[in-house]
Parts: sequence; C-alpha cells; structure tokens
Amino acid sequence: MTALEPRDADVPRLIKDVDVPAPEGPVLPEGILGRTYRALSIGIVSVVFLIAFEATAVGTAMPVAARELHGIPLYAYAFSAYFTTSLFAMVLSGQWADRRGPLAPLATGISAFAAGLLLSGTAGSMWMFIAGRAVQGLGGGLVIVALYVVISRAYPERLRPAILAAFAASWVIPSVVGPLAAGSVTEHLGWRWVFVGIPVLIVFPLALALPEIRRMASGPADPEAPVEAYDRRRIALALGISLGAGLLQYAGQERNWLSLLPAAAGAALLVPAIRGLLPRGTWRAARGLPAVVLLRGVAAGSFIAAESFVPLMLVTQRGMSPTLAGLSLAAGGGTWALGSYVQSRPRLEPHREPLMVGAMVLVALSIAAAPAVLIASVPVWTVAVAWAFGCFGMGVVIASTSVLLLKLSAPEEAGANSAALQISDGLSNVLLLAAGGAAFAALGGGTMDATEKTATTSHPAAFAVVFFPMAAVALAGAWVAGRVRER
Repeated sequence: MTALEPRDADVPRLIKDVDVPAPEGPVLPEGILGRTYRALSIGIVSVVFLIAFEATAVGTAMPVAARELHGIPLYAYAFSAYFTTSLFAMVLSGQWADRRGPLAPLATGISAFAAGLLLSGTAGSMWMFIAGRAVQGLGGGLVIVALYVVISRAYPERLRPAILAAFAASWVIPSVVGPLAAGSVTEHLGWRWVFVGIPVLIVFPLALALPEIRRMASGPADPEAPVEAYDRRRIALALGISLGAGLLQYAGQERNWLSLLPAAAGAALLVPAIRGLLPRGTWRAARGLPAVVLLRGVAAGSFIAAESFVPLMLVTQRGMSPTLAGLSLAAGGGTWALGSYVQSRPRLEPHREPLMVGAMVLVALSIAAAPAVLIASVPVWTVAVAWAFGCFGMGVVIASTSVLLLKLSAPEEAGANSAALQISDGLSNVLLLAAGGAAFAALGGGTMDATEKTATTSHPAAFAVVFFPMAAVALAGAWVAGRVRER
C-alpha cells in the first residue's frame, strides 16, 4: 500500500464526499491493449512486424540481388554478415540498456537497421551489399535486446506472456505475404525496392513507441544507484564471439585443409567468449536460468538449421518451384503464433515445464518427419503438415524461454540476461547451420543454379544427414526443458 492509496475504512467516506456511486463488482485488470499499454504495445509489435516482413521479403529478393551484383560466390556472406555483427550488438545493447535504459539502444538500432537496408539497396557491388547487411545486423542486435528490456520494465509479470504472444503473432502475415510481395516487387520494380522501401515504414512505429518507452521504461532500473562503467571485458568477449562465429562459417564453407586454420582460430575465440557471456552452468544445463538460455539455443538452432534446407529439398528432389517450396512453410507462421498464444494462458502457467518438454518432442518429430518426402510415393504436403506442428512447438518454447528469462532476472540484469538468451539463439543458428551445410556438401548436396531456373541433383543422403542430427539435437532439448525451473 502506498501513501496515495486510501485504507479500506476510508473508502465509503471518500465516495460520499465526491458523490460518486460505488463501483459494482471487481475491477478487471488491464490487458496489453488497455489504456495504459495500448500505444506502447502497438508500437513495439509494429517494430517486430517490420523486422519479420524484412526477414521474409529480403530472403526472397536476395538471390536476384546477388546475381545482378555478380556475387553468387559470396552469397552466404550476405547472411553470415548479419548474424556475426548482431551477436556483438546484443551484448552492447544489454549493457547499454541496463545502464541508461532501453530507449537509446532501441532508437539507435532501428536507425542502423534502416541505414543497412538503404546501403544494401543502393549497393553497386556485392561487398557493399554485404557491408549493408552487416550494418543491418548491428541494428537488429541492438533492437531485439532493447525490446526485451522494455517488456521487463514496462509490463507487469502477468502481461509478459501476452505481449510475447503478440510478437509471435506479428510474424503470421509476413510469413505469407512477405515472399509474395517481395517476389512481385522484384519482378516488376526490381530487387532494390524491396530494401529501400522498408525503411519508410519504420517511421510509424518510431513515432508511436518511443514516447511511450520514454515515459514508462527510460533511464536506469534504479535511478538513485550510481551508474556502473561499461564492462570492457564483456564487450571484448562479444567481439570475439562475432569474429569466431564468422571464421567458423568461413571454414565450413571452404571445406579444405587450409580452412582448418580459420576453424581453429574461430574455436579459440569462441570458447572463452561463450564461457564469459553465458550464465555459469549453461553448458551443463544447470537448473533455472542456465537451462533456459541453453534451451533457447538448442531449440532455435536445430529448427532453423533444418528449415533452411526444406525449400531446397522440395526443389531438387520433388521438382517444386522455389516460390511454392517457400510457401509450403507459410502455415507455420500461424501455428507458431498459436503455440505462443497457448503458453500465455494463465491456467497453463503451473504446467509450463511439462508443456515445454512436450513441445520440444513435437519439434524433434517434425524435423525427423520432413525428409519423408525424399520417398517419391510420399505426398509433398507432408512437409507442410509436419512443419506446422513443429512451428507450434517452437511457438511454445521460444515464448516460454522469454517469459522465464524475465521472471528469473532482476530488473538491473534484464539487459545482460536478454543478451545471453539472444546470443545462445544466434550463435546456435550460426554453428548448426555451418555444421549442417558442411555435412550436406560433403555428401554431394546440390544447390540452385545461378539463374534459379534449374537445380543440380542432390543425393537424398545429403538431406538426411542434416535433418536427422538436427532432430536428435531437438530431442536433447526436451531433456533440457525439464530443468528450466529452479528447485
């Protein structure tokens, strides 16, 4: 009770003095779209919506951009540049938000994200295009961690599952519309418009969200406490984890004896960086926060690594067009949002741990079922069904790990712990993609022709060696999910 709240005995007198009738029934608590949170919720969900639209649209336009810029051999770097710089930005954003509040890193991140899109969209060479992707990754890393800190400070614990479910729902429309819109724009206006058009849309969420963030979540968590200096060691480790991940990706793509040198250098940079940036006990799945952080990486890495090969498998093995192959995963956007919604139900909160265990089993089964289409008699829609179930499980797990992380973090630690969660996510994507790609190529995996009209033949075993190990990793995640609650 605060000094502004009347005692129960004073309520009748106060009501009588102002001649206001007593309210009937209990007052319902506000939701994320109530008067207090409406503008903030719409603003930050719009930011996530645009990031989702960019992710789905740019992936469609990227092959055309690489071909016109004569950069097909450098194609993979357009993706790795984004991931490696975002890993560094996540750590920087966590420290920045913990010390100064999430407003500045969020605004800077959105600006850098837009600048990177413009740089890539106006690039005259493939290396300039890759530089734009690197700038965009810096912005994306700053934004995602700052958003978690906003949720931690602006929303009470009971509303956090709902706003995270809204984040997941904001991916539904982009997952369906993004590839179609980007394909149409690329065909009729050119690929550059896919990149330069998105920054214009960022003005609306900025105008709506930033004033509310300034009002509800700006400044340090404890304004009266002295502001700590930036941890230069953690920033140096963040730089090491980015460089190490980049070197390992390079080594995985080259696949020759000389590539062992950058691989060894990358590992030497990664090991101490990971130990210093992730919570103690992460790699042994210690109960509580370490297990939550590890589970995020296991789930995201196994699923995204497998998903990256689904369209290629459908094109090379079943003769589908790239557009139809990509759209076969579109239903997953809706089931992902459904899974995130299910975990947000208050009645399921006591059962969150077994719900996550079951969800990871579902993810493992969906990954293992996908390569069934390598058998000619199996209908191609089997992949769409399997992936829809897998996305449901991912919706449960990804949102739940975010909820548990904020629940287990003190306000002044929300930024650093959110950065650790995102590092686990991003780093596992990089490492498992690199491992899957190297195994795929080693067994004779084919790739799309540069004209995107034909595809080389791939041995079915090349796909099996990607999907089945990733299913095993996801199944191990079910064990990790059983350790997310502290005893």
